[in-house]
Amino acid sequence: MIRTTAVPRPVRVGAALVGVAGMMALAGCAGTTDAQAEPAATTGSGSSDSGSSTAAAYKDGTYTADGTYRTPETTEQIEVTITLADDKITAVEVTGDPQAPQSEQYQGRFIGGISDEVVGKDIDEIDVSRVAGSSLTSGGFNDAVEKIKSEAKA
Repeated sequence: MIRTTAVPRPVRVGAALVGVAGMMALAGCAGTTDAQAEPAATTGSGSSDSGSSTAAAYKDGTYTADGTYRTPETTEQIEVTITLADDKITAVEVTGDPQAPQSEQYQGRFIGGISDEVVGKDIDEIDVSRVAGSSLTSGGFNDAVEKIKSEAKA
């Protein structure tokens, strides 16, 4: 079989050279990325050293604060007690005082699930948005946590 649309040899060689040059350029980019990653890792370990000094941002102890949040019916309040050790939450207790019947249900769900969400975590890393389908109670919890953080500052 004879091909009638054969590409001349100099064009094929030129296209191959352009392809090889493109691969080398991409390989050069990959090497640059790796070189940049190493200093970042070194900087990261330096940051963790300074991070350990900020790790003691809060005094160890047990703190209690009230948090409030609005529901469609009323304003609700919960009491939050958190025990801190090395800025980590080691225990949490939430006590509700629901004013509306639906709040009693949602506060109960929240209280039943909040420990699984926050115990063992750094207090600066928690931002509870919903626990067991209760999202409004989370607002009161976060409000109380902010008060506790202010009180526990080292």
